[in-house]
Amino acid sequence: MKKLDAYRVYLITQGSQSLIFRMIFTVDLVYQIIVVGLDPLQLVLVGTTLEITILLFELPTGIVADIYSRRLSVIIGTALMGVSFMIEGSFPVFAVILLSQVIWGIGITFISGALDAWISDEIGVDRAGRAYLRGAQVGQFAALFGIALSVALGSIVLQAPVVIGGALFVALAVFLLLVMPEEGFAPIPVEERRSWQQIRGQMGGTARDALRLLRLRPALLGIMAISLIYGAYSEGFDRLWQAQLIEAFTLPALGQMAFVVWFGIIGAVSMLLSIGVTEVALRRLVLTNARVVTRALSVLFGAIILGSIGFALARSFPLALGFYWLAATCRDAVEPIYTAWLNQHLESSVRATMLSAAGQADAIGQIAGGPLIG
Repeated sequence: MKKLDAYRVYLITQGSQSLIFRMIFTVDLVYQIIVVGLDPLQLVLVGTTLEITILLFELPTGIVADIYSRRLSVIIGTALMGVSFMIEGSFPVFAVILLSQVIWGIGITFISGALDAWISDEIGVDRAGRAYLRGAQVGQFAALFGIALSVALGSIVLQAPVVIGGALFVALAVFLLLVMPEEGFAPIPVEERRSWQQIRGQMGGTARDALRLLRLRPALLGIMAISLIYGAYSEGFDRLWQAQLIEAFTLPALGQMAFVVWFGIIGAVSMLLSIGVTEVALRRLVLTNARVVTRALSVLFGAIILGSIGFALARSFPLALGFYWLAATCRDAVEPIYTAWLNQHLESSVRATMLSAAGQADAIGQIAGGPLIG
């Protein structure tokens, strides 16, 4: 099959991943709470298992993407994620769910950094900033369809969106194998990586380049610190916000599967708000101006703090929803802006590695903060 334009493939990938992820995660935690019967600590330990896996594999897989092929790294990661969700939805047992998180975590690390680095190399750093924002918008629109599919399927069998979503990830991996180009990246020549010693030396050299970049550009150390703190905050919120709504409030009746319908509505409104905020960012922000981007990130993080604290302290269901939407909307807007800023400060030879290192710092924060909150 003929390879497609890189920008188009990137948008298709972002849209497909968002649709499938939203289809799965609209019901995933509800499935873990109601069907599997996990308590708050177990819910967070599921996430901790995922983050420990990410911590162990993030940097090695990022280095592999920088040495061999970013395209292949993305394809492998997508397939592994699909397998993990099919396992999770098919076996409602705590130990099996932990195993699925290990597989999912490895899959995430293959994609983390590699996809963003791939599109940056294919279309150039200057165009990549807008691609990140446009990809986020495509993902937000696609997520609305994912929510609708999740509600429809979950109302029949609660774990159906998880299993079917996993199968769709495998199908996406096959699609990318057929149409995803890679012309802007030059892998290490075969003759230079014949032995394990050579491969290890190349990995060590790439890692040293990344550490050198951290020393030369202190701002990157600040970004790593932000990732660490943000990870410590996010794990408990992400794993327990649905349990908070289920246990702290009586959700208004919306048929037999009220939880599924309500979380579908909550997710849909969140996506619509995120689309609006991202469009404003796309039109108003000069992504090549680090000061403007930094100021925008500061405002968004401040709003996330306000929304999170308000959600925790709210004593009425509508008020809790309002604060949740504030935090969730700003979090969605932060991701592409953060990625665009970080890419401006990275050399192509270590781009995937440094993006992975930021993900590793986030994982450390989640591992440290999650179990305590649980």
